[in-house]
Amino acid sequence: MKELRKELRKIRRSIDLPSRKKLGRKLLYQCQKNAVFRNAKHIAIFLPNDGEIETTDIINFLLSQGYIVYLPKLAGEKLKFVKMGKFFRKNRFGIEEPIFSPLLGAHRMDVILMPLVGFDKHKNRLGMGGGFYDKTLSFHNKLKKFRVPKLFGLAFDSQEVDRLNSQPWDVKVDGIVTPSRFIK
Repeated sequence: MKELRKELRKIRRSIDLPSRKKLGRKLLYQCQKNAVFRNAKHIAIFLPNDGEIETTDIINFLLSQGYIVYLPKLAGEKLKFVKMGKFFRKNRFGIEEPIFSPLLGAHRMDVILMPLVGFDKHKNRLGMGGGFYDKTLSFHNKLKKFRVPKLFGLAFDSQEVDRLNSQPWDVKVDGIVTPSRFIK
């Protein structure tokens, strides 16, 4: 798994900036087309890091449409979510996090759009390896029918692999959104 993660991160980082921006616009289109934001008000998303897919167009759209946008913030070995503001500070991994806002739990979000390193057609996701999203969202695996928040992985098409072996602690997403398609 470590080698696969390393290879997929290399592929992800090889995409140039103009292509990232173009693919980010297509990602927004796929989210809109597939009603990812339907019945939501509180939406968590991420700022791209380490070659992750561009989210600026999605963030700008959400803000312009009156959604309340949150970003993840490290809280020990889990994540909390903070309303997006103007002031940021880098965490221990060098990722920008909002400051001067209260921390909210994942259960307060309607939709969480999360980064990933790899995914398969069965909606299994491969993260960076720290398990932050899995630990934060472990309650999600206990919910049966009506699950909130809705969870969607955002990725480049090139991050898809044939099959990922999932572990019992892995939290499966409700869908994967790429610039060219939506896996539900």
